[in-house]
Amino acid sequence: MDLNYLKKIIKMLDESNLAEIEIEEEGTKLKLSKPRPKIVSPAYPMQYSSHTFQESLQKPVVAADEKKESKPQVEAIPANVVEIKSPMVGTFYSAPSPDADSYVNVGSTIKEGSTICIIEAMKLMNEIESEVSGKVIKILVENAQAVEYDQPLFLIEKL
Repeated sequence: MDLNYLKKIIKMLDESNLAEIEIEEEGTKLKLSKPRPKIVSPAYPMQYSSHTFQESLQKPVVAADEKKESKPQVEAIPANVVEIKSPMVGTFYSAPSPDADSYVNVGSTIKEGSTICIIEAMKLMNEIESEVSGKVIKILVENAQAVEYDQPLFLIEKL
């Protein structure tokens, strides 16, 4: 095989979108391939709560037809009850550290402006304060659970 011919083939492969090329000519077989591009991992490794992951594995898979038929059930909230919603996407934490007591529990009386939980977003711990004074009647999320923007976190009965 001619060296100039080989150089032209290599140049064509380099300049093309092909990953490999294979040529068979007069009993000579030539196979050229480019190295695979490296997959760059994120700078910060993702951390998942094993509890949340295990729960997701146990949820039943629902067919698309079944999803269309099932209608969302909206629970009526009394006038004196306020939903405190997540102001951001992140991970909900009920306490300042894993070994500390929760900021609030069901039945706790809270004041407007008091810290009720933390939402971690992009490695920043954001303290979430209560918008109202009242009594916690329901905590709608679990510790270390991922939450969405505007997702209800607590139900507070105004006092």
